[in-house]
Amino acid sequence: MSAASDDGPADEPAYRWPVPPPGGWTADDLDRIPGLPPHTELIDGSLVFMSPQTAFHVRCMRLLEHTLLGQAPDHLDVMREMTVKLDAKNRPEPDILVLPLEATTGPDQTWYKPEDVILAVEVVSDDSRERDREVKPRKYAAAGVPHFWRVEQDDDKGYPVVYVYELDPATKSYGLTGIFHDRLKVSVPFDIEIDLTAVDRRGR
Repeated sequence: MSAASDDGPADEPAYRWPVPPPGGWTADDLDRIPGLPPHTELIDGSLVFMSPQTAFHVRCMRLLEHTLLGQAPDHLDVMREMTVKLDAKNRPEPDILVLPLEATTGPDQTWYKPEDVILAVEVVSDDSRERDREVKPRKYAAAGVPHFWRVEQDDDKGYPVVYVYELDPATKSYGLTGIFHDRLKVSVPFDIEIDLTAVDRRGR
């Protein structure tokens, strides 16, 4: 019987991390590289691996997905953790997306076009803070995504705080239109009202 180690069975081959080609990976490579961890993103031609999710992160996504899906007009859909192919070198994975129903072309689809994205939402984690605050919003804006939300945890109450941004099409940059504690209420991209204090409650 083979001896086992902390890294797994002794007869199991060691995992070989993918070696990037000259010039870095491309957006299409994400569907071809074998053995990538779930939720791998591509930022500026480099692979970005996700750390384990926290309970806050998962509960935020659940609250936002279910509430947005319940309030969205019939022609819109809500998806979670699907990548957006912004360009040849960037394929991030927003936590929540709102897009037209026709943007989904089939069950095997793995990414969306930026022109189909109406709202992108990022729930900030410790290891993604710089990407979610700086890198991704800049790239979403440059690609023309009209609405962006950044969600962070309030240090006192532990509830989500939602920073709402809207695209200035002339400058291709986001302007902050509101910071929402306890309850979010906006009229664009459609009428939305979310009780942010319900993040720890199970839906009935």
